[in-house]
Amino acid sequence: MFDFVYRHKRALQLVLALLIVPPFAFFGVDSYLRGDESATTIATVNGEKISQQEFNVALREQQDRLQQMMGGKMDPAMLDNPEMRFSVAEALASRQLLLQQAERSRMVTTDAQLQIILGQAPAFQENGKFSMEMYENFLKTRGKSAAQFEYEMRRDLMLSQVNDAYGEAHFLPRTVVQQLSKLMETQREASTFTLTPASFESKVSIEGDAAKKYYDSRQDEFRTPEQVRVEYVVLSLDALLPSQKIDPEDVKRVFDDSAKRVQVQEQRQASHILISVDAKASAEDKKKARAKAEDLLKQVKAKPAAFADIAKANSQDPGSAVNGGDLGNFKRADMVKPFSDAAFGMKVGEISDIVESEFGLHIIKLTGISATKPPSFEAERGKIETDLRRAAAGKEFAALAEQFNNMVFEQADTLKSAADLAKSAPLQSGFFTRGGGAGDPRLTNPKLLQAIFSDEVLKNKRNTEAVEVSPGTLVSARLLEHKPAVVRPFEEVQVEIVNKLTRQRATQLAAQEGRATLEKLRQGKDGKDAEVNWSKSQLVNFSSQIKDLDDDLRKQILRTDVSKLPAYSGVETPQGYTLVRVTRTVEPEKIDAEKEKSLAAAMGQALLQEQNAAFLASLKQKGEVKIRKESLSEKKDK
Repeated sequence: MFDFVYRHKRALQLVLALLIVPPFAFFGVDSYLRGDESATTIATVNGEKISQQEFNVALREQQDRLQQMMGGKMDPAMLDNPEMRFSVAEALASRQLLLQQAERSRMVTTDAQLQIILGQAPAFQENGKFSMEMYENFLKTRGKSAAQFEYEMRRDLMLSQVNDAYGEAHFLPRTVVQQLSKLMETQREASTFTLTPASFESKVSIEGDAAKKYYDSRQDEFRTPEQVRVEYVVLSLDALLPSQKIDPEDVKRVFDDSAKRVQVQEQRQASHILISVDAKASAEDKKKARAKAEDLLKQVKAKPAAFADIAKANSQDPGSAVNGGDLGNFKRADMVKPFSDAAFGMKVGEISDIVESEFGLHIIKLTGISATKPPSFEAERGKIETDLRRAAAGKEFAALAEQFNNMVFEQADTLKSAADLAKSAPLQSGFFTRGGGAGDPRLTNPKLLQAIFSDEVLKNKRNTEAVEVSPGTLVSARLLEHKPAVVRPFEEVQVEIVNKLTRQRATQLAAQEGRATLEKLRQGKDGKDAEVNWSKSQLVNFSSQIKDLDDDLRKQILRTDVSKLPAYSGVETPQGYTLVRVTRTVEPEKIDAEKEKSLAAAMGQALLQEQNAAFLASLKQKGEVKIRKESLSEKKDK
């Protein structure tokens, strides 16, 4: 139980962090609580519905994540297609399956557990204690009721328990890890020889009409994309910062107000040994648990230096036992009261008597004390000035933004007034396509690109709307020049096509020659007879990072059958056809313990992912999941 609370504080912190983003971050919860039956159902999972609203929010979240991963440079059209929509619906269905499994397995979060977790959340604490006022203010800012938020917390903790239970289910024999470690560290001495296409180009002849036939059958390959050149005006909050005047007295007042609320937060580091005792345990079981705790207390009092070893062997808190009982740094409010009272009343190196809490019997060793000091005015002044300047600029920006938006709409044939308002001359771009690439990252914003390439701009020559390309930055653009997509004429690309066909056929000849040479080598003829000029030998293994040895060639060396040496193989590479010769293998004398540990972790993670996928597949097979593809059309979320 102690481990449950300590681990799930992290889950709460994650949930609170996610709640800082806009309210739609937790999809579907509102519709569950409100019972909105009017929403279209896009899927059912064992009779439970997934609403259109839930799907729309999840789709937008996935699109936003992908845009962030690509730096905002992804074509919006690529983020809204049938495949994307179906994958989001399938993910929602999978989540619902796991939640149902958690409920069946009674992986519930009790009221007592939830109360402890919320009570220990730093976001809801004042002076080291839970503050109902801070909790209620948090709920108000998110537009949520306590029932909604706690419902969300229970669901996320249920999923966390499913993952934790499954994460502890796989078993990886050490002998397997050791054998794989040895295999990965074993080196192969190899040399190579590459037959390059360039050496066969003189043997290639291209038929007279081959280039024209290629051109006629692959017109899209020679199509230049649609391009535009625009002028644009930027209204930026950052550009307003230098003109903001800050009163020094305001800076001092903000610091003084903050200092009143800041308290020194003492932290402690401790290790503990836990003997679990269920509250409903019999008197006999409680007596046995205390006897065991007293015996362990005698051992650690007699040998304080052996505390970690004794904790590792005997503590029933799995989260800390593996680390010798170490709980890391914590504040008073992070732990249950009996534990905190004991830990914060000890000296470094001291070992407590038996401390009883709702989780069982603890033996605590204090290993460190630290405290945060409140910052000085000089240290904080620059930050406060920046915050005040940004707040003032934010107010000015909010007022100007509305005017800016009206101007680009009402005076749609010019950006002059908007530029005057922004106190910035219009900028001009080079040519760019629907994918962006004009040199200014602000012109890669998907919404702005969509507006620029709209009929309103291209055909009607009007300004775009004022688009927020990033927080505190608005951009409006208008067309200067437009180049439609066109197919380059054959005469312009003829030589390019001939060269391409020549390279392709030369590559085929190199591969044919390479395979024939490989067959000679395997028949026992040496490299000289086969006219092979081998490179200098290199030692290669799975972790080799060798210059001029690409990943495909390294893999080919490692997959070559070495049952008989020298061993030969071949592979087609971007450089041509490469022959491989392995002359010997070198096994490691000793396996590095850290590398073996890293490999075990990687294998465990891979096995866990495979088990999770298999587990989810079994739930789908046993259950009834219906996704209504007709409800996933683009019109549904407009």
